[in-house]
Amino acid sequence: MVGIVLVSHSAGLAEGLSELLAQIGSSEVPVAVAGGSAEGGIGTSVELVRAALGAADRGSGVVVIPDLGSSVLSVKTVLSDDNEHGAVLVDAPFVEGAVAAAVTAASGGTVDDVAEAARQARDVPKL
Repeated sequence: MVGIVLVSHSAGLAEGLSELLAQIGSSEVPVAVAGGSAEGGIGTSVELVRAALGAADRGSGVVVIPDLGSSVLSVKTVLSDDNEHGAVLVDAPFVEGAVAAAVTAASGGTVDDVAEAARQARDVPKL
């Protein structure tokens, strides 16, 4: 099954979104978070991203959804060093993209399917 990594400047935000994904019926999907700095504050951490990739990898690839700015840079740094997990960094809305990714992963989608579902969430109107 495709794994998902949520990368956020806030550990609470990433953990809360992970909890939401489990509640909507995607508890089987391996979701890992890299939230906040290594010291526990607001920020991002290459070490936390690296650990989350390992935790979410079940052999079918990992979709990485960052919140903004430096979280993208942290992910790119890790993936440029080594992409042993078959990770795909996705430009998608953080919440809606994660929900679409989780639903698609839970239904057996490939890493490309899961990444595309996250991307397409950008175009889904709320109202």
